[in-house]
Amino acid sequence: MFEAPEMKQFLGDNPPMNWGKWGPDDELGSLNYLDAKEALRGVSQVRTGDVFTLQIQMGRAEAPGDPAFPGRHSIDRENVLDESSWDGDGGPYFGGGARYADDSAHIFLQGSTQYDSLGHVWYDGQLWNGYDARSTIGAMEKASVLPIAEKGVVGRGVLIDMARYRGKNWLDKGETFTHEDLEAAAAAQGLEIESHDILLIRTGWLKAWYELNDPSFFYDEFNEPGLTYSRELVEWFQSKEIPNLVTDTIGNEVFKEPDSGVSMSLHCSLMRNLGIAFTEITWLEDLADACAADGRWSFLYTAAPLKVVNGTGAPVNPIAIR
Repeated sequence: MFEAPEMKQFLGDNPPMNWGKWGPDDELGSLNYLDAKEALRGVSQVRTGDVFTLQIQMGRAEAPGDPAFPGRHSIDRENVLDESSWDGDGGPYFGGGARYADDSAHIFLQGSTQYDSLGHVWYDGQLWNGYDARSTIGAMEKASVLPIAEKGVVGRGVLIDMARYRGKNWLDKGETFTHEDLEAAAAAQGLEIESHDILLIRTGWLKAWYELNDPSFFYDEFNEPGLTYSRELVEWFQSKEIPNLVTDTIGNEVFKEPDSGVSMSLHCSLMRNLGIAFTEITWLEDLADACAADGRWSFLYTAAPLKVVNGTGAPVNPIAIR
């Protein structure tokens, strides 16, 4: 039986690293690139003021429901109080007779559009910046999502539409692309990917989720389309000082490398080693159509995940303003 190599072996003895670049206590990683100057550079991209919210709906009742990584489920929401609570004598009384609705929810914090914490994925016993992986036991004590949420993410966003570039409604299962493909697609769009850009990539995968309406297609031998690992790709991300990778897939990369069978290689090489924030399950269809219509593929990108203490990730509704 074929066995994938260990991550340390796969990535090599001296992979590109940003550990220590922002000090021994850093928990923000490459988001440190997004300072006030970068926020203003993002604001400078706004022309028409059109606003696009990039979160998928949570708790959608219609088929096919909400996409989520295998083993997770979408939000389980239920009413706690509604008008029926006063059908008998059980509803609370307020002077004047006001009534209200209330609900609760059980969710996977990464069960919708969400940010990963930098400590979410690791190998060889260490998280981002060299933190001990045992600091995850019971709670994410280091490199949780909270520092990302406290900072907020604001900068110039650029959208690379790989599906449109390849003439498809959506990429095929397991279809891969590289940083060179990103550069070629950007050039075709009349766009240059600049240092510190927040990089959004459309594969059309969420469009396929809703239009095909066949979850079994997605979860059978789960293997989404996406970026595939090479050392050159990691070096490109490092040299470009990309702070944030945002895609419309559940895992932000091809789930299984086609030659080696290694999974989550970019979570390890980009997030764990370079400190690049990952944003997943992002709705890019409306934004992509608007960008294609007038040929403007850059915009102000803003996001702040929920401030979950010790969280491995948190839901988010990013906003792009053109």
